[in-house]
Amino acid sequence: MRKLAIVLVGLAALALVVGSPLPEPPRAAAELLINGAGATFPYPIYSKWFDEYAKVQPTLRFNYQSIGSGGGIRQITERTVDFGATDGPMTDEQLAKAPGELFHIPTVLGAVVATYNLPGNPSLRLTPDILADIFLGKIEKWNASRIQAANPGVALPGDPIIVVHRSDGSGTTYIFADYLAKVSHEWEQKVGRGTSVKWPVGLGGKGNEGVAGQIKSTPGALGYVELAYAIKNQLPVGAIRNQAGQFIVPTIESTTAAAAGAARNMPADFRVSLTNASGEKAYPIASFTWLLVYKEQTDEAKGKAVVNFLYWAATDGQKYAADLLYAPLPPQIAKQVEAKVGQLSFHGKPLLVAR
Repeated sequence: MRKLAIVLVGLAALALVVGSPLPEPPRAAAELLINGAGATFPYPIYSKWFDEYAKVQPTLRFNYQSIGSGGGIRQITERTVDFGATDGPMTDEQLAKAPGELFHIPTVLGAVVATYNLPGNPSLRLTPDILADIFLGKIEKWNASRIQAANPGVALPGDPIIVVHRSDGSGTTYIFADYLAKVSHEWEQKVGRGTSVKWPVGLGGKGNEGVAGQIKSTPGALGYVELAYAIKNQLPVGAIRNQAGQFIVPTIESTTAAAAGAARNMPADFRVSLTNASGEKAYPIASFTWLLVYKEQTDEAKGKAVVNFLYWAATDGQKYAADLLYAPLPPQIAKQVEAKVGQLSFHGKPLLVAR
């Protein structure tokens, strides 16, 4: 009888085990999506950063729309993204329209280059006045006397110069137009500077990709793009005469040289122009590029993720810049950026954990 009772109890226990659901396997941590939009100028380095950072934070994913600086400024102002990106700093008027205090966070430096499509793609030297007058429509032929004088011994065709510029709101445009406004009084008076300007001549292309593609497929074309896009498309770049009178090709070193003065006198909000910088080795059409984030974050989890990414980009992320033809932040500016990132908050409390 006792044996039977033991058997019955065992069977009941077995029935409970068989009838009970198996324990669920542990769930993967929820993925957090951070949305950004803006500049095409830094897209190559940002894409690299997002991929590399995912190795550090595998549950974090970035969705970045490379739509131009104008779009980035608009979307961060409307708070439809977690961060914006621009190569032209926002104006005081634009900042006043934002629903909160926006920070400009410098990420890397880049060069805007004059690139072209000519037979044999010779190395050309271009002066500030030649560039301005080409984009003003005053120099129309490749073998114009002023271009020929700057390039003795180079066989230039008598073909028309087909100017290509950005059709969308663009920080690359801001950098290029800002440079032309500094070196040409006529450009400053007639066209000025901005992410969008009224071009006197030329064809429009969307994004750095569109301009580079248009130049590559159009014999006789000349336009401006970020350096990485020219190299990727195997397009030549012009040596530009700088303020010191030297013809300088865009390199990591010459871009870094353009930031030397700004590094000593960086404004607290980081809104600074590097174009036409002084210095014998400075490339004259260089700029910081910025991420735009609100000082006071509205979502704690996303705020922490953005803050930690910004800190990583200013430190470990800088080592990826040179391979993609961007200049890393000068060390003293990187330290200032770290301090600025430490001011981002949620309900008034800093989001960055002390390092």
